[in-house]
Amino acid sequence: MGQIDRRGFLLTSAAAALAGPALAQGGAEDHKLRALLDAMYEENLAASPEMATRLGLDKGARAAAKSQLDSESLADLAGDRARNAGQLRRLEQIDGAKLSPRSRSDWETVLFTARTNAEGARFDYGDAFGSGPYVLSQLSGAYQDKPDFLGTQHQIETAADADAYLSRLEAFATVMDQESERVRRDVDRGAVPPDFIIAKALTQMRGLKTAPADSPLVRSVADRAKAKGLAGDWEARAAALYSGKVVPALDRQIALMDGLRAKATHEAGVWRLPEGEAYYRHALRNMTTTTLSADEIHELGLETARSLSARADVLLKGQGYTKGTVGERIAALFKEEKYHYANTDAAKERLIADLNKYVEGIRPKLPAYFGQLPQAPVEVRRVPKFIEAGAPGGYYNRPALDGSRPGIYWINLRDTAENPTWTLKTLTYHEAIPGHHLQRTLQQEGDAPMLRRTAGFPAFAEGWALYTEQLATEMGMYEGDPLGEVGMLQAALFRAARLVVDTGLHAKRWSREKAIGTMVAIDGSPVSSATTEIERYCVRPGQACSYMVGKLTWLRLREKAKTALGPRFDIRQFHDAVLLGGAMPLTVLEGVVDRHVAASKA
Repeated sequence: MGQIDRRGFLLTSAAAALAGPALAQGGAEDHKLRALLDAMYEENLAASPEMATRLGLDKGARAAAKSQLDSESLADLAGDRARNAGQLRRLEQIDGAKLSPRSRSDWETVLFTARTNAEGARFDYGDAFGSGPYVLSQLSGAYQDKPDFLGTQHQIETAADADAYLSRLEAFATVMDQESERVRRDVDRGAVPPDFIIAKALTQMRGLKTAPADSPLVRSVADRAKAKGLAGDWEARAAALYSGKVVPALDRQIALMDGLRAKATHEAGVWRLPEGEAYYRHALRNMTTTTLSADEIHELGLETARSLSARADVLLKGQGYTKGTVGERIAALFKEEKYHYANTDAAKERLIADLNKYVEGIRPKLPAYFGQLPQAPVEVRRVPKFIEAGAPGGYYNRPALDGSRPGIYWINLRDTAENPTWTLKTLTYHEAIPGHHLQRTLQQEGDAPMLRRTAGFPAFAEGWALYTEQLATEMGMYEGDPLGEVGMLQAALFRAARLVVDTGLHAKRWSREKAIGTMVAIDGSPVSSATTEIERYCVRPGQACSYMVGKLTWLRLREKAKTALGPRFDIRQFHDAVLLGGAMPLTVLEGVVDRHVAASKA
């Protein structure tokens, strides 16, 4: 379950070392577009040293990026918006009617993003383009993501790498102060997080403060430098920066957030923010890449939940679970200790080992469903303890473009009761293969422009991953495992519930408590898990709707192709056609499927 980086979202065509053929075959307008995409790529990458690191490009001519973090200053926020506005003007000068079909998909995809970003820029609070209303929350802010970034994305092989880490550690303090300035500006505009969001953020901020020798920020560089045999007292140098720079900046943020308590209310939705109703309409458009209204999405969630519950009811009754609603029976199933791993580190290691078995178990089935398979490996890792309180249950990081880092499926093990055995197959298929890892790695390893290799659209990517949970059923992965299939249905119910509660919070003005109760009733989630999810939707409006809207679109388009092609339909060719071109808005995806059908009939 990924989140779009506000600068990386528009990354487009290839860096010279990774571009492959210099220019795709095509007419003059195709060449003009490709040149523009190349220029946009360079502009966006230059503005995001962290993206250079995530892509494995912080070396050679871009080596300086490895010592830097993305700036969060007000000036750079304005720069992001100005750069997007300039790119939009240049994109609108391209004549779409003169583009080849493949180039037109590229153009439509980038144009959608640039226009959506421009629309979001009108909301002068939160991030640059209206994707998140709060600079600091339990899921946003440098305090929340930089420790994980430094520990998992910043590679240390040489003394220069370790020095670069220390430069970034010092920059961490600067970035926190820049964020604090933006928070004060947003407060003046009336954008204050709800009280429960402030409380959770403060808990996590305070949890980041430890003795220097115990800090993950210090241990990360000290331990890795020692493992590589790098001479120097890296621990002492990191500890001095941590104590002298990072902790004081963190203390200033804590004081700032603590001071907001008096201004905060318990109202959960963005409707209460400046132009809040318009903000949410934009969020839905941005995240689902459709024109569905909040009311339509709300009803879609209720209808989908009813259908899924009917199938779950049959399976549960077959296993002797007959009393109560489907949600109540699933809730009871969550509590059965025989399906829990012990809440110990040793048991959690066994859980990770079992997830790896699920990954290996589905691999032999893939060639019957996919023509092209990813080359980069995927690893299963535990979410770092210091961020697990506010992190989602599972998420995925794509591999580095240069092969220096694998794809990583992170699982949150804060409480093993949230991950009973019957849920884990589905989570693994979603985050690893045939879900996120397969889709995103094929995207990066293809010969498409970097637009297709690095751009991300939640409705496309999350919709795909949710679609593959159901695809795993068709692949026979739940044969003889009815509770595993219940796990798949519960996960789908969970995403159907998201449609209901996200729109409930932000369009129908539900309270946090009503949203939590509704989610528990629909999908049987433990209250602790539902609470974490609802609080996530409060700070990322609309994003939760992308999953089920995307899945239903994938299923509809597959059925459309099957109906049109009849016996000529080949699921491997279909999957290759929709995956190898890269991520795109769902409206653009429809055209890709139509062209695949036409080509298959020829």
